[in-house]
Amino acid sequence: MNEDFLHYLWKYKKIDFLQLLTTNSQRLVIQRVGDHNLTRSGPDFFNSQIIIDHQKWAGNVEIHLKSSDWYVHHHEIDPAYDNVILHVVWEHDVEVFRRDNSKIPTLQLKDYTEKDLLHKFRKFFLHKESNWIQCEKLLPEVSAFTIANWQERLYIERLEQKSKLIHKLLISSSNDWEAVLFKLLARSFGLNVNNDAFLSLANSFEFKIVRKCSEDVENMEALLFGQANLLDEKFDNPYQQRLVKKYEFLKHKYTLKNHGVSPFYFYGLRPSNFPTIRISQLANLYVKNKQLFSDIIKTNTLTTFYELFDVSATDFWKTHYTFDKESTFRNKKLTKSFIHLILINTVIPLKFLYAKKLGCDREEDIFSLISQLPYERNTIVNKFISLQVPMEDALHSQAMIHLKMNYCNQKACLKCAIGNYLLNRRGN
Repeated sequence: MNEDFLHYLWKYKKIDFLQLLTTNSQRLVIQRVGDHNLTRSGPDFFNSQIIIDHQKWAGNVEIHLKSSDWYVHHHEIDPAYDNVILHVVWEHDVEVFRRDNSKIPTLQLKDYTEKDLLHKFRKFFLHKESNWIQCEKLLPEVSAFTIANWQERLYIERLEQKSKLIHKLLISSSNDWEAVLFKLLARSFGLNVNNDAFLSLANSFEFKIVRKCSEDVENMEALLFGQANLLDEKFDNPYQQRLVKKYEFLKHKYTLKNHGVSPFYFYGLRPSNFPTIRISQLANLYVKNKQLFSDIIKTNTLTTFYELFDVSATDFWKTHYTFDKESTFRNKKLTKSFIHLILINTVIPLKFLYAKKLGCDREEDIFSLISQLPYERNTIVNKFISLQVPMEDALHSQAMIHLKMNYCNQKACLKCAIGNYLLNRRGN
């Protein structure tokens, strides 16, 4: 038994609410279960309403496995629990009292829980098998309708989660959406290995400098390569020498400092993902698009985004991956798969929060755009596909990644629509 299951029983009224008695045999009527407190501080449910022997009470409800846990957690001396009107437990083993020594009524849930529901909970969610996820063997039995609806809700949750970083950047950038976009794009260009380094690079100067340098691609590259500490080692080629001179001028003009920029990693990366290539592509993107934020906000079709992000690295990088070594000619344009990652991780979350800040409902546009993107292929997505979970587009893959990381890994089955489906379906 665990407290999450008790919260579930109480919150969703999965007990016989019409025949309740307290442990002192008083008639108990639940008018309102209350608001679930999802923080770790204070009683479990706020603003509950109950009637005990015709006396109405309004206050909070606390839930424990045993009544004695009240004292284990020292609630008897905590003023936050003075307004608890009902103690809900699985097993009542001791009477509990508030700070003023008044006794708190107790409801023992094991007397009112259906045996079938309890059996399913123990069978599905308390087994000790080392499955990839708790419901791995049962997942193919879940209805497609349940999964599809849950995927949409999960994707919105994922957007809300990604919005937290954007919101922090918005505050630190004095609500400059263009600056936030630049920082988010830089982070995306760094991918998993260099995302923090690229973000520290974008944070190392004010965005107004980008606006001024984006008139000339070598100025823009000099700014980024210089701030990234990638011009420190001098090589015998005219391109790098020009960048060094331009950066020295920019450094003096704008009083640039880059001590806080994290180191960039090359080892283990495919050459096309080297920081040098991604920095040049980012520079060219901002030279090409002077109103990138407004263009992104008004664009909702994949083909238009392909045009918007149709940039390549500067000519020097078409025959180089590093400053010192020449390589076979390659165009080094942003690929469609890379543009998809930018849309998933930067553009759509930004559009989502921007609409939210304006008080606009743009969920339909968001769903339309993410549904135009193919689903990602990684270990999590591939495993769900093997378990027969529908995977048609990036909305589905993003939803299932969020499910695995925030529900399955946390064993939060009782908060999951799939877990609820399995727990409440008829039969086994």
